[in-house]
Amino acid sequence: MSADKPSADAPFDPAAVPIRAAATVMLVRDHPINGLEVFMLQRTLAAVFAKGMYVFPGGRVDANDNEDQLEAVCDGLDDEEASALLGIPNGGLSYWVAAIRECFEEAGVLLARPTSSNELIRFDTDTALQNRFNVARHAIHDGKMSLVELCATENLRLVTDNIHYVSHWITPLGEPRRFDTRFFIARAPEAQEPLHDDNETIASLWVSPIEALERHARGDLAMIPPTTSNLQFLAPYATANEALKAAKKIGIPTAILPKLKTDAEGKVIGIAMPGDADYN
Repeated sequence: MSADKPSADAPFDPAAVPIRAAATVMLVRDHPINGLEVFMLQRTLAAVFAKGMYVFPGGRVDANDNEDQLEAVCDGLDDEEASALLGIPNGGLSYWVAAIRECFEEAGVLLARPTSSNELIRFDTDTALQNRFNVARHAIHDGKMSLVELCATENLRLVTDNIHYVSHWITPLGEPRRFDTRFFIARAPEAQEPLHDDNETIASLWVSPIEALERHARGDLAMIPPTTSNLQFLAPYATANEALKAAKKIGIPTAILPKLKTDAEGKVIGIAMPGDADYN
């Protein structure tokens, strides 16, 4: 029996749900008409957590993201520095690596560069190369390969120094799955085209943060509070450079822990955010 799914006969104990480390990355680009855009994915309707919601590429930090060899393949960031940025004792670099891995698995975008170049890897000039990395994408998703192994095989370095930490959210007590999630921002590579995987995600789009928030308000794009909050962070900025510059100045964000609001029968009727009158 999966550790994530208690027996059907056992009562649900919210306090027993483990809180798993996770990382999410907002890929941003400049559009000639729309200005700043961010890439979003729609989660499958079969997902246990946030089903059908529009999100940014991301997921759990897994064992392969904690390999001892991580520092050797990461640009400009070691574990001590990454951990200090997150405000944790150690293991911080694994969050950056998880964000890169999940972005590659879910969107097909690899935030890495060849060791022979300072430019991000291109997938638009060599069909054989594109196909080889598509195979690697699935191998990494299936746990048959790690990012460290891919970097060794393809002579790559992960561009961790150009991925910036912007917010920290913890799933409310009472949800069947809970995550301690760090949100990052990165410029999308010009020579890679993001695309959902048709497995964990079923649709994708580039959208300006303001339009995404407007569509959410109209009910067109379903989102959870961490997503809308991070879109609100992006909304004031006209370009990717402005958003990235602002992200570098954030420092260590305060962890945000929403709380579920329930009625007298225990049915969830909403979410209370820190600062709300009913947040207690």
